[in-house]
Amino acid sequence: MASKNSSFPLTVVFTNLFKGFPKLLLTNVLFAVPFAAFFGIFYAINTLTGLNSNFILILTIIPLFPFYSGVVQVSVHISRGRLDVNVFQNFVAAVKENFLRFLVHGIVAYLAVFFSYWSISLYSRLGSQNWIFFVFLAISIIIAVFFLFMFFYIPSMTVTFDISMKNIYKNSFLMSFGELKHNIIAVFGLVLLFAVCTSIVICCSASAVAIMIATILLALFVIPSVSSFIINSAVYNRMYVMIVDNSTQSKNVDKKMRDKRSELAERKNKNKQTAPDYEELKKLEIDESADMEEYIYFNGRMMKRKTVLKLKQEALENDKEKK
Repeated sequence: MASKNSSFPLTVVFTNLFKGFPKLLLTNVLFAVPFAAFFGIFYAINTLTGLNSNFILILTIIPLFPFYSGVVQVSVHISRGRLDVNVFQNFVAAVKENFLRFLVHGIVAYLAVFFSYWSISLYSRLGSQNWIFFVFLAISIIIAVFFLFMFFYIPSMTVTFDISMKNIYKNSFLMSFGELKHNIIAVFGLVLLFAVCTSIVICCSASAVAIMIATILLALFVIPSVSSFIINSAVYNRMYVMIVDNSTQSKNVDKKMRDKRSELAERKNKNKQTAPDYEELKKLEIDESADMEEYIYFNGRMMKRKTVLKLKQEALENDKEKK
């Protein structure tokens, strides 16, 4: 889908990351409050009901996703080198402006996670009984990966452009495989982040409490905004250019279509049949024994003999009715 080389220099990415890290950290602090609140609610529901289901805990995604719009907004600015961004102002504004849309995105994200987790777990177990289920497992993994790729674009596209939900999902779907190179770069960055976080947790392996504290701190105060920063550093520029270019192309196409319709309308008006002159028709002598498909000149244009004859008959009948 992409034709231009829009790879980004790693030096710029790391420079923006290190210089903007304090603001990314502050963004995570703002995000950590609703994260902890909603996770706590669903954890309590899961425990008190005795369901002990991961799908109950994952429900946290739905009410939390509108607040993720604030994380995306800030990380987009920092990934583009706008290091003077006002974190609190941008975070709150993004949540207010995109609350309902991100709530819908949260539902879609939950369904995607539910499907991916359930299908991969199911086919992994069934694969030991029949090899054919490994085929379904592979298909499920591929679908899960493309869900992931779509959500590289959906949040950023929503906070950046005022376009319909239909176009957001359509464009994200197309870019999920059309911008494969940049998606893989984003995945590589996320894997690198995961490796760093895992290394930190391993360093705390001497104590279970230390592991728990390190995991919570990383999950709440590092991973959300840094992950969003990595994704947007990899895919945002291509997404922005493609949406703007497509919008421009659409406007050009609309203009061409309007011009074409105007041109056709003018031609239609020029070629529109004028009202026949009944007096001239009555005087006109037509050889009825000649070929009726033959064209004759009348009323400023060439017409079939049978058509002119019909018009003449109608004129004579109208004349009789008047009398």
